[in-house]
Amino acid sequence: MTVLLIEAFYGGSHKQLIDLLQEELEDCATYTLPAKKWHWRARTAAIYFMQAIPASPSYSVLFTSSVLNLAELVALRPDLARLKKVLYFHENQLVYPVRKNQERDFQYGYNQILSCLVADVVVFNSAFNMESFLTSISAFMKLIPDHRPRDLEVLLRPKCQVLYFPIKFPHVKRFFPPHKREVYAEERGDLESVERASNPQSCSALEPWPQTPHSGHEPGPLRETRDPCPQGTPEAPMGGAEKRGRAGEAVQAHYQEDEVKRAELRLCDIIGSCEEATNQSNPLHIVWPHRWEHDKDPEVFFKTLLKLKERGLLFQVSVLGQTFAEVPDIFALAREKLDAYVSHWGYVPSKEDYIKVLCQADVVVSTAKHEFFGVAMLEAVHCGCYPLCPKALVYPEIFPAEYLYSTPEQLLKKLQAFCRRPDLARRHHVKVDTSAFSWAALRSKFGSLLAAETAGAP
Repeated sequence: MTVLLIEAFYGGSHKQLIDLLQEELEDCATYTLPAKKWHWRARTAAIYFMQAIPASPSYSVLFTSSVLNLAELVALRPDLARLKKVLYFHENQLVYPVRKNQERDFQYGYNQILSCLVADVVVFNSAFNMESFLTSISAFMKLIPDHRPRDLEVLLRPKCQVLYFPIKFPHVKRFFPPHKREVYAEERGDLESVERASNPQSCSALEPWPQTPHSGHEPGPLRETRDPCPQGTPEAPMGGAEKRGRAGEAVQAHYQEDEVKRAELRLCDIIGSCEEATNQSNPLHIVWPHRWEHDKDPEVFFKTLLKLKERGLLFQVSVLGQTFAEVPDIFALAREKLDAYVSHWGYVPSKEDYIKVLCQADVVVSTAKHEFFGVAMLEAVHCGCYPLCPKALVYPEIFPAEYLYSTPEQLLKKLQAFCRRPDLARRHHVKVDTSAFSWAALRSKFGSLLAAETAGAP
């Protein structure tokens, strides 16, 4: 029997999951649309797949993300309605951040609710994602002027579950500088690793690297892909879209022309030799591995770094992640004012090079106003970075309290302490078990999810 994989937005984490399932499942058929013009994919993908997916008696399970209006597809294709229908939420449109509430298009959240109603199993990538969706349904439906549906949360909750996004973590220990190797070894009593740490091999002796997209982010390396964006971008036919500033246009053009060349040069400057990276007198290395967009709140991040600079504190910063049609003006301003502190600036096309930067960094920072899971932060932790995350969104679900901050002032205070004593971050073993989010740990649960024994009735 065949598992039918459908993805209306084949990019970023959506692409990573489909590719992983396609690789691991013995019998599957995959149908996708490119990760462009997200709002149009959400509106019209069902009618495209109605024509693109051939009829087959072998289909047993249908797996799709919440970008697709599943209700429309099964109405247009009654033969697919008989399958076990699994709906996976990477994000939800009921709480996705917008600049102004007037910019929120009711249709996107409404489509997701309809899809849940016809699905047999609804899966969320975090408890935060699930609870924020279910508990927002009632208020969301009050936007309907009259004849509102009732008790939808009660109706939907029994079919909902949490299944974390599965990450194929690479073997990163070979990229660790000596001090990270020592911390790794000390925490596990691995004396052999300690011995090897005292005589590390050259960083150039690399093993083959799987060619999979990285999340930094938070989608992979294809420049035209991204996770679903907040309403109000130029792709959405609605008012309130912010026009791109001149500085944003200039910086975007610059990156498109020179990014690969500049990345190669910067990587040589950042990484150097493993022996040099272990010098505790080196400034604190801060990394920000996120999409260059407003919902990741780069303003808070760069204002914090500028305050560190004003106080005469030493640090270096690597700003990774993808750029898209609109680059917030703060990036051009920060690049100018922080030039002497920059180790790397911009998108790293190679996953291997991206991981190397994370392994050489000391602290990874999130300032996100939106996060339903956070692959980039977990990858950085897997590479030995000390995480600093907002005490909100999905982060308290994954990170212990010592890694959370409540205000920008608290973030500044923590980074200030680490700038003065980089060893506090470098000698710390992060208390997050990233293996719990690995494909190896989640494989059996996805196998059960995609088994056909509980298929829905025709």
